[in-house]
Amino acid sequence: MKLMVIEDDRAFANVLTRRFSQQGFECQQVNAWCDALCACQQFKPSHILLDMKLAQDNGLQLIKPLRAANPAARIVLLTGFASIATAVEAIRLGADDYLAKPADTQTIFKALTGVSQLPELADEIMSAERLEWEHIQQALNANDGNVSATARQLGMHRRTLQRKLQKRPVLR
Repeated sequence: MKLMVIEDDRAFANVLTRRFSQQGFECQQVNAWCDALCACQQFKPSHILLDMKLAQDNGLQLIKPLRAANPAARIVLLTGFASIATAVEAIRLGADDYLAKPADTQTIFKALTGVSQLPELADEIMSAERLEWEHIQQALNANDGNVSATARQLGMHRRTLQRKLQKRPVLR
């Protein structure tokens, strides 16, 4: 399986590339809109993870040419600016799936492959405490680290959230 990660955030692209390489993907990343189509034609990926906002460019405009170059590739659009309109447009243009950031590796893996769990997590069941910790971290990330906004979103008092954040995360 070959995965092309088209993402302008180099740190995030590196994390995705490293993580999916561990899952058996041969990965290549492209950080600029203008290089994506050429790299895709040379690499011939079976899976494409495409960011919607690539610097000043729009990843939606790449879906049709990517689909034409690799008709069998599974294309997943990943965006920090999710809306129903862009989801419909992405699917209409030929994307196979649409994910809003922040999306965890598990969710991205499922969107790319259709397999519900990463192989190394197949036998692992997450505890309620770990699930709560992960949910808080996602909400905190979505609110750019703003504890007050995150507490409002989660429906808890700010000081309660601060206490939960001071605790070390449980392993399982």
